[in-house]
Amino acid sequence: MTDGAESMRTIIYSGKGGVGKTSVAAATARRCAKLGYRTVIMSVDTAHSLGDSLDVKLSAEIVTVEENLDALELNIIHEMRTKWSSIKDYISAFMLSQGVDDITAEEMAILPGMEMAAALFYVLQFKDGGEYDVVIIDTPPTGETLRLLSFPDVSNWYIDKLFGLLKRMVSIARLTVGKMIDLPLPSKEVMDSLEDIKDNMERVKEVLEDAGSTTIRLVLNPERMPINETMRSYAYLCLYNKTVECLIVNKVLPSDADGSFMASKLEEQEGYMEMIHEAFDPLKIMYAQQLRTELRGPESLDMMADMIFGDSDPAELYAKTSPMRFETENGIDKLYIKMPFLNKDDIELFRGSNNSVIVKAGDQKRTVSLPLTLSDAEMLGAEFDGEDLIIKFKRKR
Repeated sequence: MTDGAESMRTIIYSGKGGVGKTSVAAATARRCAKLGYRTVIMSVDTAHSLGDSLDVKLSAEIVTVEENLDALELNIIHEMRTKWSSIKDYISAFMLSQGVDDITAEEMAILPGMEMAAALFYVLQFKDGGEYDVVIIDTPPTGETLRLLSFPDVSNWYIDKLFGLLKRMVSIARLTVGKMIDLPLPSKEVMDSLEDIKDNMERVKEVLEDAGSTTIRLVLNPERMPINETMRSYAYLCLYNKTVECLIVNKVLPSDADGSFMASKLEEQEGYMEMIHEAFDPLKIMYAQQLRTELRGPESLDMMADMIFGDSDPAELYAKTSPMRFETENGIDKLYIKMPFLNKDDIELFRGSNNSVIVKAGDQKRTVSLPLTLSDAEMLGAEFDGEDLIIKFKRKR
């Protein structure tokens, strides 16, 4: 991986809060850097602990930790002030015009989802810049991560609505020239910034769904609640067409742990290990033992990397197949979506507007755009084949 933007590897670590996701991400970043990969690790969790794990002081600016390793902890206030100041200033002015005080106006200028947009745009920045071979993202707990990774699918709808509202305000202003207007009008810079966000989200979506370079690694502990949450997360990530390549089981008790209490814990753990394999095979599974000391700083992170990766390359792709694909067979078009741990009763389907189909699975819902060739096709229904949900369409002649 030495030709920059064309081969940048993106690894996203996801998992339930408290499973050790940040430590695993930091250990991976250190190992990649030691192998000569130009590596950057980014924390997008508002409760940042990446600096603590690496035992260095991090900030909202990129910091060089050591040779080949950079890091940052995303701060949305910093991003709004430095990258989207025109939007922040306009929204603040709008709020002030409605009687909101200065401090509250600045806080409300941070639109919902801007943290996600900022994090995703860093991926584009790294890709376009070509200065990194490996990008590692330490995400928030599972629910926030799903919102982060699904954001490109829903953001354009919101931006279109906001863009339309602002354009109507400008049009009304032109029709009321000479009259008093209480609302501040968006400048060309504001409108251009919104247009850039919309355009870049399309590119972000392409990068996140490129199974040849961007993958998700799920981190869990050998306990029932993290296992169940990881199963749901795996299914939902597939719904959003994100490639899950492997599972990392962290905080595994060593087999030589002694004492009657530890013996019962080992027996309990053995049952959970069987549960993990039954649920997730043939997905690649790796392990990290529970350390006897605090997991912080270079030495303990390197020890964790040894346990997880051994002598293998941590930037390796363990899976390259997208969970979503289209096929045509005997005149029937089929949309395949990998949906592990779900069955037909868990799924609801609707034909959406603008040539799309809406798939609802559990508490997640995604609008999937269809090829233009299926714009007038009839949706025949769906069925499961193993882990694959197959949605069938028949084109009108």
